Amino acid sequence: MNKNAIQKYAIWARNELIEQVKQRAFQYDISETGYGDEHATVVSGRVLSTDEKQQRQAFIEEIKQSGYNQTIEEVAYTWFNRFVALRYMEVNDYLPTHIRVFSDAGGNFNPEILTNVLHLDLPGLDKTKVSTLLNANASEELYRYLLLTQCNALNSILPEMFERMGAYTEMLLPNNILKPESVIGRLVNDIPEEDFRDAVQIIGWLYQYYNTEPKQVVLDGLKKNIKITKENIPAATQLFTPDWIVRYMVENSLGRLWYEGHPDETLKSNWKYYLDEADQEEAVQAQLDQIREEYKTLKPEEIKCIERIIQRLIQFNEPQTCCA
Repeated sequence: MNKNAIQKYAIWARNELIEQVKQRAFQYDISETGYGDEHATVVSGRVLSTDEKQQRQAFIEEIKQSGYNQTIEEVAYTWFNRFVALRYMEVNDYLPTHIRVFSDAGGNFNPEILTNVLHLDLPGLDKTKVSTLLNANASEELYRYLLLTQCNALNSILPEMFERMGAYTEMLLPNNILKPESVIGRLVNDIPEEDFRDAVQIIGWLYQYYNTEPKQVVLDGLKKNIKITKENIPAATQLFTPDWIVRYMVENSLGRLWYEGHPDETLKSNWKYYLDEADQEEAVQAQLDQIREEYKTLKPEEIKCIERIIQRLIQFNEPQTCCA
């Protein structure tokens, strides 16, 4: 996995997306200095559609709640997440249509969804609109429509990542997304496709590197006694957990819980990070044996790992009564 390429891209993409989202917002007369008429029907001489008016008003409401810069950051991050998810899904053939959204079968930045549009069977796709855009040779507008329709179609399986059509993030999808130097173009060209097949952990590395600069801002602020706020605490505290650490944690928590009640050497042999318990004193071993008898009745769907660990800690830390 080329982590240098991943880091370089993620840091660049964050700044580029923020600027692109700001540009889109400005097209709707929304900037850091204000937003004019909240209920405007015409912006810069252009009449807004019903959807655009609703999206613009919803975006302004969010700005009122969270502030302009924070809202822009959130929209940029939302599109970053969606682009990364779509790239991972297309490379590993997880998209329901089995048609790539960003690239072609050869891995080039040449979206199959655009070149195969006449054969595309995508929920919610308006084929009349597709034909109109094709006849007008409006490739950019057509691709934007296809991309948004694809995101909408994925709402049923990934609702927290892909909103239904009509949310204000749709209005703020960056411009010029078909250019090779766009965030999508560089996602395809800068990071080897093999890295997206290597393991799902590439998503975690992209997330962590995306927050490189915000994290540094928070750390620099701490040196100046600037308190961490609720808006920037994720950048400072949320770190990607590598695959081997996740396996270590699972094998020695949930795995141990299950194995102690259902010994299975074949299952255990596939665990790379499981640690056998050390020999215990007779009294402690008796307690462990009793606990393991209880574990034999466990069903997977009934396991509450954290609760069990806490219960076990309590058992071994309860004060023992004794007589003089």
